[in-house]
Amino acid sequence: MMKYLQKLGRSLMLPVAVLPVASILMGIGYWIDPSGWGGGSPIAAFLISAGGAIIDNMSILFAVGVALGMSKDKDGSAALAGLVAFLVVTKLLSTGTVAQLMQIEAGAVNAAFSKINNQFIGIISGLVAASMYNKFSHVQLTPALSFFSGKRLVPIMTSFAMIAVSAVLFFVWPIVYSGLVTFGTTISEMGAVGAGIYGFFNRLLIPTGLHHALNSVFWFDAIGINDIGNFWASTGVEGITGRYQAGFFPVMMFGLPAAALAMYHTAKDHKKKVAGGLLLAAAISSFFTGVTEPMEFAFVFLAPGLYLVHALLTGISVFIAAQFQWIAGFGFSAGFVDFFLSLKMPLAVNIWMLIPLGLVVGVIYYFLFRFLILKMNLKTPGREDDEAQEGEGVVLGKGTNFSLLAAEILQGLGGKENIASLDYCITRLRLEVKDNLLVDEAKIKKAGVAGVIRPSKTNVQVVIGPQVQFVADEFKKLI
Repeated sequence: MMKYLQKLGRSLMLPVAVLPVASILMGIGYWIDPSGWGGGSPIAAFLISAGGAIIDNMSILFAVGVALGMSKDKDGSAALAGLVAFLVVTKLLSTGTVAQLMQIEAGAVNAAFSKINNQFIGIISGLVAASMYNKFSHVQLTPALSFFSGKRLVPIMTSFAMIAVSAVLFFVWPIVYSGLVTFGTTISEMGAVGAGIYGFFNRLLIPTGLHHALNSVFWFDAIGINDIGNFWASTGVEGITGRYQAGFFPVMMFGLPAAALAMYHTAKDHKKKVAGGLLLAAAISSFFTGVTEPMEFAFVFLAPGLYLVHALLTGISVFIAAQFQWIAGFGFSAGFVDFFLSLKMPLAVNIWMLIPLGLVVGVIYYFLFRFLILKMNLKTPGREDDEAQEGEGVVLGKGTNFSLLAAEILQGLGGKENIASLDYCITRLRLEVKDNLLVDEAKIKKAGVAGVIRPSKTNVQVVIGPQVQFVADEFKKLI
């Protein structure tokens, strides 16, 4: 079950990665015309509308992205089936269709059906489409129907499957929606405290990939909060919209880089070069783009107690930003790029106050991490036992020999004969091995990767960083 959920989390990263495009377009548009919101400039209106086209259709992107990511061979026909699935369910469960089916006025239809076009339904559509693809993409029909065999059969079967799913959702969705509203309302009614609680669990769930489910409630339109969409569309409430985003900026831009510095200063002298390269790359990634996995996975399994402290500090930062209404938003993640783009957004409030908050957060992260690492002798990067990580390894960058790196990782995994499957997400190689006893973690770490994760006997995750695609491409050539 955990493996399935982690694969779903990876699939969700594909549509989520589209959000930076929307934030760039809308951010530039609002920068050009911050008061008229496009009304005073055709160029600004063009850019804002272009960005809105992405934000307003995130549910469709979720359906397509999940269908593609969950399909067994990442084929485009699975993505098409995801779109078909979404169109079927949203039409069948639209307010107008439900009113017609129940022979009642549209105004009397349960409010849940007016919110059927959301990312939650998009995810369900993608999962059903992927399931149909995995089951029917190689089915051969009789000669008379041979045209519809194989991949052409997938959208057809997906349509029938979504009719059945729609029938179930007709009764279940109002209950689910009510539960989501209750949960979201409970947190949102807690104001800044609720935002802090959300920030804590957001970080705590990162290692499992389940944070995506939590994000869909607050960041997207599953229950109407839609914090990201409303912020960039400027349709929310000033001082409120963005409260589930703003507090992440101090952590990602200042806190985690400061933690990286603390880890570097506490590393063993003969390992500082390797640890410094890893931590510097992770810190830069966190600061500029808000991609935190290279940094977080560098210590989450080496020092889980330290990661809990990180989650608590994130919750506190989100609480403080929400409490004082220091508001900024992001399209992708809370890095400098999104901070810069949100400066001129109409719903950005006291945004510059996030900088001094970030400086304070950075100081706390540095001294608290340094104290805990030394006091508890935590095995953060550069402090591992000498036999656990030998050699100097490599630092991933523009001049990295990804072919050599992939070969070294493959050797540590027991060779190509030991690889059952290969996949990758935004920062990690995800592999299934045939014999877990052949996996040599020390040899893999020697290559200079950020970390090795063993979620189960046959599953191995190698944390690479944002350059993971290039390593995966070379890895595929080798196997």
